[in-house]
Amino acid sequence: MKYKSVFDIIGPVMIGPSSSHTAGAARIGRVARSLFGREPKWVNISLYGSFAKTYRGHGTDVALIGGLLDFDTDDPRIIKAIDLAEAKGIKLRFIEEDAVTDHPNTARVIIGDDKGELELVGISIGGGKIEITELNGFELKLSGHHPAILVVHNDRFGAIANVANVLASHQVNIGHMEVSRKEKGKMALMTIEVDHNIGQDILDEIEKLPNILKVTKIVD
Repeated sequence: MKYKSVFDIIGPVMIGPSSSHTAGAARIGRVARSLFGREPKWVNISLYGSFAKTYRGHGTDVALIGGLLDFDTDDPRIIKAIDLAEAKGIKLRFIEEDAVTDHPNTARVIIGDDKGELELVGISIGGGKIEITELNGFELKLSGHHPAILVVHNDRFGAIANVANVLASHQVNIGHMEVSRKEKGKMALMTIEVDHNIGQDILDEIEKLPNILKVTKIVD
């Protein structure tokens, strides 16, 4: 693994005890909250590997819920996140899974309300770093450490180029981009990490393009 700064080695500023089990978990929860766009009414979290075995002792449960409440990794409210969520009437469920996953620190987060739901799989890879590997059935690779836009679109010729052209016209540099589709010619998902946060006007312009169904952003 290559490190960009000393903080990649010692980990982020956080509520402990573990950068992998606590800070990483909080970031997984917060990405789910950002993509959902609002506070959920119910939460089902499946935990795998070491997450399943140690989540209570290492604070993975409170960290995930803290992230879903939009708390950052160093927010002292994380400690009481479960109590705070239950006080808001949010229904919480944790499931300890036996299945073997590719990474030991894996969580499947399903959240929702009366308007819709979202399903996300995230892994904590160490030092507070995470990767989102699945979103609503689409495979992807999203770090959660850079501003990003997710574009749901019909799998048609020119859709990707049109989005890239809009970003280029606004001098937005793409750091990483992936496209995932469940079936050829059906629905697909663009995951685009960019160098800086972009405004709603650019998102609106992308959403008006042919074959674009929905545009969501994650703010750094």
